[in-house]
Amino acid sequence: MKIVIIDYGSGNVQSVQFSLQRLGYTASLSANKNEIKSADRVIFPGVGHAQMAMNNLEKNDLVELIASLSQPVLGICLGMQLMCNQTEEGDVKGLGIFDTMVKKFQDLKVPQIGWNTLSSSSDKYHNNYVYMIHSYYAEICEQTKASCAYGLNYSAVLQKDNFTAFQFHPEKSSRYGAKLINDFITQK
Repeated sequence: MKIVIIDYGSGNVQSVQFSLQRLGYTASLSANKNEIKSADRVIFPGVGHAQMAMNNLEKNDLVELIASLSQPVLGICLGMQLMCNQTEEGDVKGLGIFDTMVKKFQDLKVPQIGWNTLSSSSDKYHNNYVYMIHSYYAEICEQTKASCAYGLNYSAVLQKDNFTAFQFHPEKSSRYGAKLINDFITQK
């Protein structure tokens, strides 16, 4: 199985790569379009500022590529936010995979750092604890599969077709996060 972590200068690529190694998988880091296209699984992590991250994606000519991928793709944290229509962080247009907006938490301490509980109609997600660190959130939408509460309810898991995205960091979410990563890799 070929797993590629998109390395575009705005991702927490090493922690994701180490979490895969702990599960017994090998993943390559790449911004090469052909490498990404030929992968069986693609992971799109992200940390930092949305505008800088989108600039890095554009410099690497990855914006249209990511949205056109047909294999399973996992977005993590800022990666998830960039997969949405638009983010208030830098007023940046996203990839438009998920039909929702990303907004900044108002009147709350940011970033939200620490553990939060997922709420979902799916047993896969409901009542599990995940590790969060973010100042922006994706609004609840049709593609929301799980939410969290921090002053308001927001999307913690988005899913559409071959795209799944987590606001939280599965690589830092203990056994449950490791299970989610493994489920993503082994899905049929």
